[in-house]
Amino acid sequence: MQKDVKVNDFVIMVSTVNGSGSQSANTILLKSLFRMGVPVSGKNVFPSNIAGLPTWFWIRASHQSFVARRERPHIVVAMNPQTIKEDFESVLPGGYFIFNQEIKGVEALERQDILKIPLPVKKLVDQSTDQIKVKKLLANIIYVGALAYLLNIDLSQLESAVKDQFAGKASVWEINSKAMWSGYEYAKAELSKIDFVFRSETIQEGNKNKIIVDGNTAAALGLIYGGATFCSWYPITPSSSLVENFSRYVEKVRQPKEGASKPYAVIQAEDELSAVCMAVGAGWQGARAFTATSGPGVSLMQEALGFAYYTEIPLVVWDVQRVGPSTGMPTRSAQGDLFSAVFASHGDTKHPVLIPGNIEECFSFGQKAFDLAERLQSPVFVLTDLDLGMNLWTSDVFKYPTGSFDRGKILSKENLDNVLQYERYGNPDGDSIPYRVLPGTQHPRAAYLTRGSGHNKKGAYTEKGDEYKEIVDRLAQKWTLAKTLMPICEESKGKNKIGIIYYGSSGPAVTEALFFLTEKNFFLSSLRINGIPFGDQVNNFINEHERIYVLDLNRDGQMWQLLSLEFLSQSQKLISLRHYDGTPITAESVYQPLYERELGGVYGS
Repeated sequence: MQKDVKVNDFVIMVSTVNGSGSQSANTILLKSLFRMGVPVSGKNVFPSNIAGLPTWFWIRASHQSFVARRERPHIVVAMNPQTIKEDFESVLPGGYFIFNQEIKGVEALERQDILKIPLPVKKLVDQSTDQIKVKKLLANIIYVGALAYLLNIDLSQLESAVKDQFAGKASVWEINSKAMWSGYEYAKAELSKIDFVFRSETIQEGNKNKIIVDGNTAAALGLIYGGATFCSWYPITPSSSLVENFSRYVEKVRQPKEGASKPYAVIQAEDELSAVCMAVGAGWQGARAFTATSGPGVSLMQEALGFAYYTEIPLVVWDVQRVGPSTGMPTRSAQGDLFSAVFASHGDTKHPVLIPGNIEECFSFGQKAFDLAERLQSPVFVLTDLDLGMNLWTSDVFKYPTGSFDRGKILSKENLDNVLQYERYGNPDGDSIPYRVLPGTQHPRAAYLTRGSGHNKKGAYTEKGDEYKEIVDRLAQKWTLAKTLMPICEESKGKNKIGIIYYGSSGPAVTEALFFLTEKNFFLSSLRINGIPFGDQVNNFINEHERIYVLDLNRDGQMWQLLSLEFLSQSQKLISLRHYDGTPITAESVYQPLYERELGGVYGS
């Protein structure tokens, strides 16, 4: 008896070896489904070595538009002998295990609840080419063809995706296309009688006005349209592609006038400390300057960030987080840099932090970060992570920013004519923000000293305790002001006794988890925090609930601790919920502990 067909609702996990060229093959599959209008997402779980270790690529299609990773896949494509047993065990009951039949030992793996499907990969590759050097790379495109048949992928979209993937490389496209079609024809001839229950169907207008893009690319574009004119960096996973894309796109959209120099600068420094020092100098000069890095880079930047905080120089640090401590696991995702960002440097420092939760915010927070840095005259952090930064997500088409840049309090030559005495670190308006004058302003009152050691409100040297205290007390007032400048948090409606607070890339998993819990008549309110310090919205959310779970992608519950410190009298309401194994968070890892703690049972029982 034929099983019920499941349309546009499946999870594929492809298991390969790092450096084998599987990324191109998997991207072709993902983009083919996207162009059919199917809601999809892709997640690459890969090692930090150059080649040879296991890597897994997850593709999720969901007619309900759920895009978080799942704990287990419906379909496994096994191309790696090293992980064959664990890949076999990972398949959900009722699923399929598609494997390279040249891998030994598969015949000994037995399960009655899944179907094994062998592919003669070597034979099909040999039929496609006699070029020894490319045979290894073509092995992956074979399973693309086979899956295209089994899943009923639109062949025109498949061919289009192959052409785009190898654009400008006609010979590469031709040989890959040939190998893909050999996999398709084999499946059509030999696998047509398999009871394969998963199908893809075109959804007309399904992804209209949508794009599929990674967060680092979105951030690069957002920083360009946000007015960035200076970038200094040192390569570090997983932030390198952000600057690489910034460099590529800024060259296209900021063409200099004939005979003029480029209206931007991108500089690769010798290390992260040098990179942030360059950004500090550019921000002091008046440029919208940023550096992109990850946790180890932030560790090296500490003293310079303290200098920028104390001397009130605006700049942006875009931190694409990875697992730590030390150099950690460079290709695994985490949210472990909250403490590092908020309290960067020694002494009493607090830096505003923006936390994008989706691709659109990766783009829009580009301008928002610069506006905030220049308004507050302070370093501003933006925290994404590897999952959001390097993986592919579906997003609405970006909206071109129409708001003007907030340059903050800058005095021009004309303004200085009306100022009797200019104090760089004064507080003439009582709002904690001084006025700054950009270097080169032609006016006798424009000059001031920029001192990273003790200075008074005029910028002059001092070691008097009362003058130092006056400066740092005013800097503390900026933190209070920053609470009113944070972006509005995403909050669910409805009056429930229990709530959940989350942030960053965990959003899709929380959304899916709450959907499943609602089906069990278990209701929670939710609040996605997208900035620190916390404003009234966060305070009100905590006040309105009896208990609140705080979800962190780190071991120590850093957001939970920050909230507990800020709202000490209500900290007993806050319960830490954590996921920190380095993999993208799943809905299961959210709803299962909630269900167990609140209802005392196993979800699904």
